Amino acid sequence: MRILLIDDHALFRIGLQELLERRGLEVVEALGDCEQGIRRVQELQPDVVLLDMRMPQMNGLEVLKELRRQGQEMPIVILTTSREENDLIASLQCGARGYLLKDMEPDDLIQALTRILAGETVVAPELTMVLAKAVVQGESSPASSTAMDQLTPREREILCLLAEGQSNKVIARNLGISDGTVKLHVKAILRKLEVHSRVEAAVLAVEQKFCDKRT
Repeated sequence: MRILLIDDHALFRIGLQELLERRGLEVVEALGDCEQGIRRVQELQPDVVLLDMRMPQMNGLEVLKELRRQGQEMPIVILTTSREENDLIASLQCGARGYLLKDMEPDDLIQALTRILAGETVVAPELTMVLAKAVVQGESSPASSTAMDQLTPREREILCLLAEGQSNKVIARNLGISDGTVKLHVKAILRKLEVHSRVEAAVLAVEQKFCDKRT
């Protein structure tokens, strides 16, 4: 995985580059200048672009919009400290394939980037509920409640934990099962609900008040 990083905080940028490289990922460039970063994306064509949200010259959204305007189609991920709903929604609407938080565990970051490169849109687990509620307030999803009826009791339990923003690791710990078992259940949930990501599944659960009905 070839990554290009744009972040104006030098200590964070250098530290993240070292962290990623220690885990076997290639950081093709780590820059603090947004305009230079846009040029280098064009020249280097990385697999993934990691963008900070708050930067002095241009913010992450402006960089994201410019890259998409230029026709750059690689996954672009916002990596930020902002938990603001407006930032999250605007980033996804402008074409971000991920919205991750800077205080996440390194292994979770690597897993998120791997999922994004595989085609998923990934949002920090802590923000899943924020996104779900925002989507519900907007356009509704066409999924029917009969899809929920196909879930086993364990899958229903895990879906509600997903809707709360819990990661696989936390769900496994709370239910006393392995991470691998949780992953299998999540795959089954996505297949039965005919969605492509855990975020979409959480949106359905919130929209249909599925977890409220179970309490």
